[in-house]
Amino acid sequence: MARGSEAFWDGISAKYAARPVSDPASYDHTLERTRAYLSPGDRVLELGCGTGTTALRLAGDVAHITASDISAEMLAIGARKAAEAGAQNVTFLHADVHAAAASGEPHDAVLAFNLFHLTGSLPESLAAAASLVKPGGYLISKTICLAGKPLIGLLVRAMGLVGKAPKVTFVSIGELDRAITAAGLEIVETGVFPKSPPARFVVARKAG
Repeated sequence: MARGSEAFWDGISAKYAARPVSDPASYDHTLERTRAYLSPGDRVLELGCGTGTTALRLAGDVAHITASDISAEMLAIGARKAAEAGAQNVTFLHADVHAAAASGEPHDAVLAFNLFHLTGSLPESLAAAASLVKPGGYLISKTICLAGKPLIGLLVRAMGLVGKAPKVTFVSIGELDRAITAAGLEIVETGVFPKSPPARFVVARKAG
């Protein structure tokens, strides 16, 4: 991501951390379905972890989670939360999806929640994420799909012009699913929750 995106997320980190989950039922369902594909011995990477809430919620289900984000301020908040929770199997990494992929370290599962519509190039980001999954492992993602939602799109673009929203890629559910398949992954589970705006949950397996 561009430096401007990093500055945007740094700037809103405190407000973001203080904001409650907007749809607790959908969030809890996301965690439930994600746990179904995780094992106690897994080493997991979360891309776009924000302040680490999801990584900390899942830490007890796996051996280790690396929580990565482009925002150093978000990561600092996450590290404090991990210390307060005594979570010793969560580490934080300052990197976007491409920098994380450059490390070349594969993981049993790669998580990307509310990320791919913010990365600029969906095919490139998915290819990078897929490269981080071990053969036989999973990419588990959830993506806001705003294609065909003109009023929401207009609002997001207007907010972006005044620095109140990040740059968003408007993708449809079909486009997202095809891009995941094109990245060399087999989709094994999907869902849409919440329904509005539609958030596409996808579990995709890497052949191995």
